[in-house]
Amino acid sequence: MKINSTVFPLLAISALMLVGCGGNSNTARKGSSPTTGWAYNDPKMGGFEVKDAQEQDLGPNLVFVEGGTFTMGQTQQDIFYDWNNVPRRVTVDNFYMDETEVTNVDYREYLFWLRKAYPNFIQVYRKALPDTNVWRRELAFNDPLMKNYLRLPQFNDYPVVGVSWRQANDYCTWRTDRVNELRLIEYGVLDYDPASQFNTDAYLAGQYEGKVKKNLPSLSNSKDGKNGTRRVTLEDGIILPQYRLPTEAEWEYAALALIGNTYDERVVERKAYPWNGHSLRNSDPKDRGIFAANMRRGSGDYKGTAGSANDGFSKPAPVRSFWPNDFGLYDMAGNVNEWVLDVYRPLTFEDVEDFRPFRGNVFTEYRKKEDGSVMVDSLKHLVIDTVKSVKRYNYRKGDNRNIKDGDLGTILGYSMENSSDSLSTTHKMYYQGNNKATTRPNDGMASLVSDKSRVYKGGSWRDRAYWLVPGTRRFLDENEARDDIGFRCAMESLGDRIPANTKKKKK
Repeated sequence: MKINSTVFPLLAISALMLVGCGGNSNTARKGSSPTTGWAYNDPKMGGFEVKDAQEQDLGPNLVFVEGGTFTMGQTQQDIFYDWNNVPRRVTVDNFYMDETEVTNVDYREYLFWLRKAYPNFIQVYRKALPDTNVWRRELAFNDPLMKNYLRLPQFNDYPVVGVSWRQANDYCTWRTDRVNELRLIEYGVLDYDPASQFNTDAYLAGQYEGKVKKNLPSLSNSKDGKNGTRRVTLEDGIILPQYRLPTEAEWEYAALALIGNTYDERVVERKAYPWNGHSLRNSDPKDRGIFAANMRRGSGDYKGTAGSANDGFSKPAPVRSFWPNDFGLYDMAGNVNEWVLDVYRPLTFEDVEDFRPFRGNVFTEYRKKEDGSVMVDSLKHLVIDTVKSVKRYNYRKGDNRNIKDGDLGTILGYSMENSSDSLSTTHKMYYQGNNKATTRPNDGMASLVSDKSRVYKGGSWRDRAYWLVPGTRRFLDENEARDDIGFRCAMESLGDRIPANTKKKKK
């Protein structure tokens, strides 16, 4: 039979298309590479290990916050005429956030572990101690609070205060390490070590041994026909992302919790405060008229009159004393102000990106030895350096805290970086080098706004209602502390799916 010359090429092309699309190839098999056809997790086919996508485990005390777009900034009257948070439309990604502020008992646990892990480095413990002197006032009798507030069990569930921004960051690093160490113990990889100096980054870099109970089997590292073993890696899905302070955008978005005020992607009512409505009092019929946050109502009025107190607390209140917002987060207004990750600039809203906006990036890299291995410090943490000047389209230097801020030093090309500093992960996570932005190079004029200025939000027991509005913002030096500033932690959400294991919205 004679084959039509015009039909044969079409048949050949169709056959090639079927093969190329995986019609009869290994790419159609489950558990195989769609690009090469080699099987995953098979020691006879290379041993490339691929874990099924898992739902992210929920870290202790965390609440899922579904991201989205919102109008960030102050939409109420700017009575101080700061003009430092003009409204702007931005998008926040999914993330997790602490249900409550970090409490005294939480922080004392941190101090306990530091003393236990570093008995020969007492300065590590002392550096982490809150400044209890923040309670003192020249014309007030607050010395009892200075002695009792942090330590006594009656104050266990009260938010910790007297913690600087840098101390809060160190706490986040420690918490990451303790949570991940426990996960490795629960997975049977490590044994409990009472003198543990476990650090997540050091472990992942192969610089921590500890009491290894049983490493994971390695499909690619076989000896004499038997599989070898290996450490846990990020690809195994066991290690959780680091705890950290929330960015200002994340904090403000979480505080507003507009999920209770939207219909078909439209915000039907802009909230003035984290709870519904524009009133400082609860609108629910069973609790009508009760103050919704711990605040200072007026001059000399911190709790109201005995027998009919308004919020009932004359100083910080135990966490969960008031109602949560629609995300299930407590005390996002009042009680204590909260540190966020950002460096303060009055015109941040003009400069930051509209997706995951943030000012304060200091890009870092691990310091390495001549053989290419990473270096560790005396605390067994990785040593990090600020990335030096680079020529990339997306960034040109490591320290970007003062990028585009328009100050005289930036205009004249003065560098604000100190590239000689080496840093440990624990004590200098984001701040690199000695700040030199407070003095301008020509006129010697000083400013309170510098690369050490960090934003805090939320209002406190000492503040009036204006500062309880999520859009308001203030700043303080990252090394200073006060009796009305605390913090809570956040964590990345991996992927865009809404996890099923998150806590339900509370009424």
